[in-house]
Amino acid sequence: MNHLIIFAHPNGQGNEPKSLNHSILKQVILASENVGAETIVRDLYALNFQAILSQQEIQASFQGIIAVEIQQEQELIKQADLITLIYPLWWMGFPAILKGYLDRVLTYGFAYKTEGGASVGLLSSKKMQHFATLGNSYEKYENLGFIQSLQDCLVNGLFNFCGITDIQQCFFGEVYAKNNEEIAQLLQQVFAQTQQNLISLVENVNE
Repeated sequence: MNHLIIFAHPNGQGNEPKSLNHSILKQVILASENVGAETIVRDLYALNFQAILSQQEIQASFQGIIAVEIQQEQELIKQADLITLIYPLWWMGFPAILKGYLDRVLTYGFAYKTEGGASVGLLSSKKMQHFATLGNSYEKYENLGFIQSLQDCLVNGLFNFCGITDIQQCFFGEVYAKNNEEIAQLLQQVFAQTQQNLISLVENVNE
């Protein structure tokens, strides 16, 4: 069982958590290791991932020419049974480094292809979960219709296009206002969900 974790928060370095996102990352890793999954973390800031997709790279990708560093990321995605994204919501979207990662890695011929005049996703065998932190309350975003918009654009719209339909998303609101008990409950939820998702994958393999 292979678990790929893609982490996008600038305050994620060091042994002690420097952000709630980093605490979430630690719980995801613990849950993954608890069920014996092969766990790989791609900390995009630590990797200093180059997020800008150039026109030259776009043209090359349609010819099947992929940079070595992008081939490496694609291979990790190919091997993954569960893909976890951990990120803060910034200006109603991914942090730029994560958006650039997806721009560069989800290439034609890897994430999707054209068949009979229609786009076909190529990553249908993957399960995915998102853990995203919000500055405002979940309820406020939900009442304004933003939660549905985020699910449509950042989660389902993007990854369904690539063939991934088994997706769980958790948007954690008012992260700056949470007390220690609320944070502990949030982290317990992260651990339990990650563990259950991995266990369900193992059970499906054994059926």
